[in-house]
Amino acid sequence: MRRFGSNPFELGLFSFNVHNGMAHLNGEVWDATWEHNVTAARMAEEAGLEFLLPLSRWQGQRGYPAESDDQGGSFETITWACGLLAETKRIAAFGTLSVAYVNPVFGAKQCVTAHHIGSGRFGLNMVSGSHPKDGLMFGVPSGHHDKDYDYTEEWVTIAKRIWTEKKPFDFSGEYFNLKNVLVKPKPFGGNRPMLISAGHSHRGRAFGMQHADALFTAITEMRNAKEELRAARASSTSGEHVPIYGSSHLCARPTRKEADEYYHHVVYELGDWSDMDTMLPNWLRGRTMEVADITALKERIISGVGTFLVKGSYDDVVETYRQLHEAGLDGVAVGMFDYIADTERLREEILPRMERIGLRMPAKVA
Repeated sequence: MRRFGSNPFELGLFSFNVHNGMAHLNGEVWDATWEHNVTAARMAEEAGLEFLLPLSRWQGQRGYPAESDDQGGSFETITWACGLLAETKRIAAFGTLSVAYVNPVFGAKQCVTAHHIGSGRFGLNMVSGSHPKDGLMFGVPSGHHDKDYDYTEEWVTIAKRIWTEKKPFDFSGEYFNLKNVLVKPKPFGGNRPMLISAGHSHRGRAFGMQHADALFTAITEMRNAKEELRAARASSTSGEHVPIYGSSHLCARPTRKEADEYYHHVVYELGDWSDMDTMLPNWLRGRTMEVADITALKERIISGVGTFLVKGSYDDVVETYRQLHEAGLDGVAVGMFDYIADTERLREEILPRMERIGLRMPAKVA
């Protein structure tokens, strides 16, 4: 099992390959041009963040539906990672791949190529199943939740064998029947790409614990964090400590009042509430969680695709990260509204505060 470095609480930028990032809006807060992506990635690296993690979308920024996203769009994540790995020197970059859309032999070779471009800094985020809208474009309708993980299990088993075995092999399973499989070169430096999986259901978390190097999962509420992480770790059958990261989005300002005001502006003045009744059941599919406040959950979907909201003053944010770390979380993927301005706030205000309480160490400058 691998972590990115030695910081007690690790951080990465999340979803900045997508127009408006993680937010479901009618207005614009993030223009995801390639130039802006490179700028944000370099700022994250200079600040000492550990990783860059994209969100996979094939239609528009939200995927509900393509024609409503007049300004929307997103970069395909494997080629996106290759580009950013070529533009950086130390930070890890992931590709997010819906494995149902890609043959494992082709996908494994893509990953090896990216791994060499980044001198070992590339990792793969495995996504099981298909998006309700995107999958239809690939001829892959939404399947059964547990069967989706059975498919991914075969896919990643094949990929791991491709990355490690030096002689041709056959594979016969429920979903794949492959003959004489041999792919070269092997991954950079003799180590396969780091594998992560985002799982929120019992089966999803168990899959990540068994087949990935790290699990990314949703934290519903701070008061539930310790129990949710305990349950996730209990699903491991190996007995090893698998790093667990949270999926989150950030709204930080000098004062709590300023953060509240900006959050209200994004959610209620720019937010697209028109299809929340459609989006909510899709977001809840496969998740095991109690929903006490439907309006609050809709806010979280609009502001950050339902991930854990970290909002408040700079001190509030650091206290939230401290509590998440104390609950057992190893780090978070951080979605933002404006990835350049907000990464600067993170670098100048939040990281020094985290260093002072021992959550992180000063960034090393090359």
